[in-house]
Amino acid sequence: MAGEDRSKWLALVAIILGTFVSVLNNSLINIALPDLVNVFGSDTATIQWVLTGFMLASAVVIPLSGYMGDKFGTKKTYLVSLIIFVAASTLCGLAWSDTSLIIFRIIQGLGGGLIMPIGMAIIYSIIPRHQIGMALGLWGVASMSAPAIGPTLSGYLIEFLSWRWLFFLSLPVGAFAIIMGLFLLKETPKKETLTFDKAGAFFSILAFGTLLYALSKGQSEGWTSFYIVSLLFVAVSSLVLFVYVQLTKEEPLIDLRLLKNSTFSLSLLTSGMVTIGMYGGIFLTPIFLQNIQGMTALESGLLLMPQSVAMALMMPISGKLFDKFGVVPLGLIGLLTVGITTYDLHLLSADTSHQWFVLTMTIRGIGIGLCMMPLSTVGTNSVPRHLIGRASSLSNLMRQVLGSFGIALLTTIMTTRQTAHGAMITESVGYDSIPANSFIQSITGLYVQSGVDLATAKAAGTSMLAGLIQKEAAVRAVDDTFLIASIPIFLSLICVLFFIKKKKPQEAVEQGPTK
Repeated sequence: MAGEDRSKWLALVAIILGTFVSVLNNSLINIALPDLVNVFGSDTATIQWVLTGFMLASAVVIPLSGYMGDKFGTKKTYLVSLIIFVAASTLCGLAWSDTSLIIFRIIQGLGGGLIMPIGMAIIYSIIPRHQIGMALGLWGVASMSAPAIGPTLSGYLIEFLSWRWLFFLSLPVGAFAIIMGLFLLKETPKKETLTFDKAGAFFSILAFGTLLYALSKGQSEGWTSFYIVSLLFVAVSSLVLFVYVQLTKEEPLIDLRLLKNSTFSLSLLTSGMVTIGMYGGIFLTPIFLQNIQGMTALESGLLLMPQSVAMALMMPISGKLFDKFGVVPLGLIGLLTVGITTYDLHLLSADTSHQWFVLTMTIRGIGIGLCMMPLSTVGTNSVPRHLIGRASSLSNLMRQVLGSFGIALLTTIMTTRQTAHGAMITESVGYDSIPANSFIQSITGLYVQSGVDLATAKAAGTSMLAGLIQKEAAVRAVDDTFLIASIPIFLSLICVLFFIKKKKPQEAVEQGPTK
């Protein structure tokens, strides 16, 4: 019995390693894009496809994960997806041009998109329900710790080794995860007669592919441009047809009937709102540190590391507490912590001390680590065991879509507010006002004393004033965006209260989905 117990936790390590290597790779690449532009003599718009291609490829295969796990077995599907990911990582490291890198990243995304949903399904098949919180907490460490070390490690590799190591690093860890999975994972029963939902797959790829692409390009192309509006029209139309097909099929690609389970639906809604607010911090803090406080990517990565470490450490603790106390106390305390600290971040200024920033972000990380896993687990626990793969597919798809939506929404808000604040500050200060003239004259005098002619010196003073105005506008825009990002987090507190009336996860599992 002890041997079986040890075996299931070792199998969990194989899943954790696979998740870690996939999340870490993306964390490394996010920071490295400017360097890749220089390496290949490319441009930002083209290199952006290194991220966009991976994201789109991951998004279109996530809906297929439930079917593939049921049809071919979760072990085989997991190992094949991990092999594809590691092989593509190696090819990315050998890339000779921006085009070849983008192609290999798309292939990498096809494997990477299956790793997390299939991994979650495997965990539910090997871990007893009374220990599932602890298991998912340990699994969550991978997704939290990888972003913690990603930016710092990326800066180190680029500075002291080569950009190719951003991809080669996945090879030893991924290979070890494959070997462990091969020997430790047990295959789940296969549904040989399961038919493939071709129409559902087509509309799924079209709907979620165009939606995520539109969300990623909306700010740069313009939300009201014909290009983005056309993409959104295709996405919404395809999504409506996808829902219709899924509700009329006996064996749908994604079982939307799971949404009849009120606990599962409430879990998706709550964790979705938290995801939007949480991505606000992930997206805004590097902008603040690098663009406003002038830190390098490596320095900002080190400053953000305590938050990610706090999240990673809290995940297994919250899992253990969830098994004992349930979702409500953890959800309320965690969300209140995340909401208050996110709200506090709207007080940021250009000279905010790093000590205050690190303390606030670390407390925020503790709150995220405390509530995120229980909020998603309570929904999955309410689903019958044979539908876990489909539930995992749906929840991971929602996370991907809402994460992209959150970044798109907050980017738009920040850009709009920066323009508005820039106009207000310029109007209130005025280049012909006494303080502005005094500042320009002081800077002009300094430049003239260093030997610069008067016209050039005055232009430099005016330009410096304009830069300070834009910097202050950027600070205020970031503050406004943090304020708005806290709203969905506080709203999710209300959703958690509805879990009080729900049955305990173990009881819900025994009786099946709530009608």
